Amino acid sequence: MSRPSISEVSALLADLADHRKFGLGDYAELMCRKADLLERIAADRPDDAEASEVATAARARADELKPTD
Repeated sequence: MSRPSISEVSALLADLADHRKFGLGDYAELMCRKADLLERIAADRPDDAEASEVATAARARADELKPTD
């Protein structure tokens, strides 16, 4: 797992802004992307307990938003 690039983070932030302003994009999918990026950041910094906690919380929230089929 590699650390996310600036362009990946920037793209997520732009998509989140579009969702917030215009209602564009699927919120659950955006939260999943956010969790993915935070997990990659945490994996790149194994000594950072706070990064791990934030990534875990983001993944839990993203999983809550997933539709159940």
